[in-house]
Amino acid sequence: MIALALIAALGALYPLLRRPILTWGATYEESTARMPGDELLEEADGVSTRAITIDAPAASVWPWLTQMGPSPRGGAYTYDWIENLLGLDMHSVDRVLPEFQDPQVGDRLDLGASLMRFERVEPGHVIAWRSEDGNWVWTFVLEEHDGTTRLISRNRFRQPTLAARVRMLPMEPGSLVMERRMLRGIKDRAERLASKASDRT
Repeated sequence: MIALALIAALGALYPLLRRPILTWGATYEESTARMPGDELLEEADGVSTRAITIDAPAASVWPWLTQMGPSPRGGAYTYDWIENLLGLDMHSVDRVLPEFQDPQVGDRLDLGASLMRFERVEPGHVIAWRSEDGNWVWTFVLEEHDGTTRLISRNRFRQPTLAARVRMLPMEPGSLVMERRMLRGIKDRAERLASKASDRT
């Protein structure tokens, strides 16, 4: 009986909690604005927009985005052990990998069950991937202001069935845990890179 009451309470609270989960770090304007990459999946059943401010120029942030992905790429800068339990072979690196710094539209990125392709690449500003089935678009946008960079991550999903949409709900808190760690991991790496560049000048 107590368990049922807890489930009912969580069910009632989740709609109130859902927006903060899906918009961690993002301003209202960022979470509601149309972003580059949205055109790749116009009709989405689910959208998350998360963001972080990085005390570094966009040029120090961009390299970590272009090299993201499973080994031999640079990892996802999140909890590798969780990613690897899912068979993703992620090993987050702390160095820039020159061989992955020139992504081209059409390049493939294998994320386990999801084969992604680079669909939009604007160096220093936008990188967008779309899944092969067209049901997932993941976009990063960099906005630089006075030497700091706003890193905005947007995921757009299309779930063809009601059952698929229901299954997505319990995954949303988990995606926050992973993506928050990723954004902070990119922030730490970009700020260290910018600091090293400053020391050399």
